[in-house]
Amino acid sequence: MNLNVFYGILIPFIGTSAGAACVFFMKKDLNQWVQRCLTGFAAGVMVAASVWSLLIPALEQSEGMGKLSFVPAAVGFWAGVLFLFLLDHIIPHLHQQTDKAEGPKSRLQKTTMLILAVTLHNIPEGMAVGVVYAGYLTGNVQITLMGALALSLGIAIQNFPEGAIISMPLRSEGMGKTKAFIGGVLSGIVEPIGAVITILAAGLIVPALPYLLSFAAGAMLYVVVEELIPEMSAGEHSNIGTIFFAVGFTLMMILDVALG
Repeated sequence: MNLNVFYGILIPFIGTSAGAACVFFMKKDLNQWVQRCLTGFAAGVMVAASVWSLLIPALEQSEGMGKLSFVPAAVGFWAGVLFLFLLDHIIPHLHQQTDKAEGPKSRLQKTTMLILAVTLHNIPEGMAVGVVYAGYLTGNVQITLMGALALSLGIAIQNFPEGAIISMPLRSEGMGKTKAFIGGVLSGIVEPIGAVITILAAGLIVPALPYLLSFAAGAMLYVVVEELIPEMSAGEHSNIGTIFFAVGFTLMMILDVALG
């Protein structure tokens, strides 16, 4: 694995860790307004990344199928949605703004289930980075190093607020600052692990690359619709989450087009 790829798969994890470190500098829990801004921003980045970095390349790589070129993207997209749907139902977890856990009944602590909720939606992000870098390493002409870097940077940018969104509530639940920081970091560790596993299987991945790109897109969009959009809209009506969704979407679109 060359250094460019190594740094590329670490960038999103660094974003999560930097965000989690906010617990050392901020005295209070994030207020609802700030959480809406950050969640909306993260959702916008994920939607743009799903379209420009994953679905469009998947469709382009299937052009040889003619009128059926949509099939790999559609099949992979639905596989990603159903995969996250399954995880959502077999892993106990707890979303922000609620005290009711999802998944099977569990005796896990509230703080543990908060970490699991964020870890769940970091899985497709790690896969997305791994699939794109695997495509680059195997010489796919439609995936450039700068395009892969754009995806890593975009996910790192949206991981920063996610790191803060997990570490600050852990702190408010009574955890010490160091433990809350570690909890935030651990929620993002699945990203580089998932990316490395994907890259190591690059030889098997290449024939199925369009399916895997769209798989990651489907999984990411499931997270956006099932978790992030409800969280940015919770409580008293406000448009601030929508505005920051647009900001995140625009930033990721610019990154992908400018660098890709």
